[in-house]
Amino acid sequence: MDEHEHKHSFSEHIFEYRTVEKKKLTLSLIITVIVMIVEIVGGILSHSIALISDAGHMFTHAFAITISLVAIVIACRPPCHHRTFGLYRAEILAAFINGLFLLAVGALIIYEAIERIINPQNVLALDMFVIALIGLAVNIASIIILHGSHRRNLNIKGVFYHMIADAASSVGIVAAAIIIYYTKWNIIDPLVSIGISVIIVFWAWGILRESAKILLEMAPTGLNVDIVIRDLKQRFPQIRQLEHAHLWTITADMLVFSAHMLLDDKNQTAEAQNQLLSEINSYLSEKYHIIESTIQTLCEGDAGTCPLSPESEKT
Repeated sequence: MDEHEHKHSFSEHIFEYRTVEKKKLTLSLIITVIVMIVEIVGGILSHSIALISDAGHMFTHAFAITISLVAIVIACRPPCHHRTFGLYRAEILAAFINGLFLLAVGALIIYEAIERIINPQNVLALDMFVIALIGLAVNIASIIILHGSHRRNLNIKGVFYHMIADAASSVGIVAAAIIIYYTKWNIIDPLVSIGISVIIVFWAWGILRESAKILLEMAPTGLNVDIVIRDLKQRFPQIRQLEHAHLWTITADMLVFSAHMLLDDKNQTAEAQNQLLSEINSYLSEKYHIIESTIQTLCEGDAGTCPLSPESEKT
């Protein structure tokens, strides 16, 4: 398969995968909005700040899913002369915005919970219990819908992990409702709310950190350019040195690599060097999922490049 066919095949695969993601996110968004409305109404009626805070968490998910859906639509636009890598980074920008929004929501809920501790109110525990159970059921449904897709996309990963946090917070609200029902300890409600907020901030920080690494063109977690260089030199003994090497991420599932490669034997034929480059590119693609690698070949003792055809500098 030549370079054009490889990129075309990869683009088609990405488009098909994003289409599946879009359907899953749309279904999850519908479920989330319905339960968010139910929890807001239920929280007001039962005077439960914990239930309202969980509805706030639901709203952050609805916001995150909406941004993710918009980003997927933008990212599916094909590359052109002024956006040669396409607009895949739109998904990363969406994840970063979602992380910032989550931090703000977490801080607001903590503030409201502290206010409730200072000025306590009676909580209708039974209503709180029933509505929290509904929220838990919906969170579990969303987790099942998004399971699997979260491993390959930062947007889906953010929503998926937040759904897990939501499920945990729903369990906490159910437990708080039971305790309040039997003990009348209304302070349990804002304390659970603060616990939910801590979860929100924790996940927000993780998404911000991961998306910022991609926006700053850093190597992905668990991989760096030294690892790739060392592996290539062991795998291909013809390589004397790799210099000016760069490894960066376009989006969560798209890595790019470039380097200057110095060969041991300057008398290698152009055909042999082209074959070596082809093998290196295939190896990088298969082992590290690097979709594009650009390697400029130099000969030992030469200041210029080896006499290769133009195609030898491309994947």
